[in-house]
Amino acid sequence: MSESVSNTTRVVYRERQWVPWSWWIFGALIVALLTGQLAHNRSEIWLYAPGVILTCTAVWVLLSLSGTVISVEEDSEGVRWLHAGDAVLPDDAVSRTLAVPASAKRNAMGRQLDPAAFVVSHGWVPEMAMFVLDDPEDPTPYWLIGSRDPDSLIAAFIPEHHH
Repeated sequence: MSESVSNTTRVVYRERQWVPWSWWIFGALIVALLTGQLAHNRSEIWLYAPGVILTCTAVWVLLSLSGTVISVEEDSEGVRWLHAGDAVLPDDAVSRTLAVPASAKRNAMGRQLDPAAFVVSHGWVPEMAMFVLDDPEDPTPYWLIGSRDPDSLIAAFIPEHHH
């Protein structure tokens, strides 16, 4: 029996970028408020139907916003791959890495941002990891990835940490 590739990769690092818990409370309050408005002085169906529909909509929106997964996987040859959403980057394409603290995120995402850079960022993820590429075939100068723990992400992706 031949082993498939998926069996020989191991996940070294994984983070799912959930929206903050306060957004869930806010969503619940909006659902309650809208449902109350629609049900006011009406029959019970006006309480249950909008309640169910609005609750499902709110949960779907918050889950879809929380869908970004950042992970590092190592394949059978020992190559580590960074997965950010649907994009994938091999470790040998990276020349330098840098953790971007929350205080520097605004500058990194502002005027200094190269329009050709690959960015995965959410407002609720304050820190970032930068991966400078060294690939003449690829026009992308660097990846800028939001991470709750950029140092651990970098260490998992590039264990020898060549800054």
